[in-house]
Amino acid sequence: MKNSAFEQDLGNRDEEIREWLQSVIGAGHRTELASGDASFRRYLRVYGSGPACILMDAPPERESCLPFARVQSLLRAADVNVPEIIEADFDRGLILLSDLGPRCYLDVLDERNCDALYGDAVKTLRRMQTGVAPDAVPDFDRQELLRELNLFVDWFIGRHLGIEASVELREVMDACFEALVERCLEQPQVFVHRDYHSRNLMHVAVANPGVLDFQDAVRGPVTYDLVSLFRDVYIKWPGSRVETWVKDHYARIRSDLDGLGAVSADSFVRWFDLTGVQRHIKVAGIFCRLWYRDAKPGYLNDIPLTLSYLMEVGRRYPETRHLAETLSSLDVMSRLETANRKVCAAPTAG
Repeated sequence: MKNSAFEQDLGNRDEEIREWLQSVIGAGHRTELASGDASFRRYLRVYGSGPACILMDAPPERESCLPFARVQSLLRAADVNVPEIIEADFDRGLILLSDLGPRCYLDVLDERNCDALYGDAVKTLRRMQTGVAPDAVPDFDRQELLRELNLFVDWFIGRHLGIEASVELREVMDACFEALVERCLEQPQVFVHRDYHSRNLMHVAVANPGVLDFQDAVRGPVTYDLVSLFRDVYIKWPGSRVETWVKDHYARIRSDLDGLGAVSADSFVRWFDLTGVQRHIKVAGIFCRLWYRDAKPGYLNDIPLTLSYLMEVGRRYPETRHLAETLSSLDVMSRLETANRKVCAAPTAG
């Protein structure tokens, strides 16, 4: 239905991939889908005569592989466990990578191992925040932060819930968005992975975790990746436990970053919370766009947790309280359930 042209392109793309892989690793290989992506990228696990590897397929007319390669080099230099680039054809949008295995954090996290696994993830985060020059990646500036926030208005509020943004609602959202941008920009600015969560961290035996999906890295607020990790939209942990993890990271990194020494632990948690509201507003919009623009409905099921974070945390702070209360008065949780149910019931969904 929506993606027929894209599916036709994909068939042509598969033939191009087969020819390229044959020239790189020889005949007799086979491939299987390793994972899709919230973009036009996809990842294939390749089996041949040697160890399995991963092919990243990024059609060049849709997006470039070059940011992936640039950030991969930065992270390897900082001793972060990222895939090795075995072979690449950037003009074709094909990169052959070492395989970090099939199990991501989301597959294995539980009450017994979460402290240890998150401990590994935070050690890696410290390497990124202290070992990668933030100026080596683009700025997560005011324009980009606001662009992300407005995805919520266009795709979640308007398109998915069918709510017309009145002048009053728009004023509430604009005031909140401006305040959230200010809270993000006032923090120390560091290297930010941007999607440092349980689906992009691979559980590996050595140098855990393996880190994926880093090509959109930016220079941004110090709490941003912590939010992605600890207020993950795919798994939820008790608030008291999250606060303990956040304060522990703060205590370990405060002497390493300019601008943190004079900041209290409570102020750092406040930054964390408000940066989280920014991220969850953005995520709700992106997940809706993935359905309406890209015919990927699966992410709609993750919006309820995303929205619950937004509503729960938003009520705690004056910058966000009015928006949280307004969304509650609009009964957005019930509207979301109804909208998601309609997508699931549609015969052409997906």
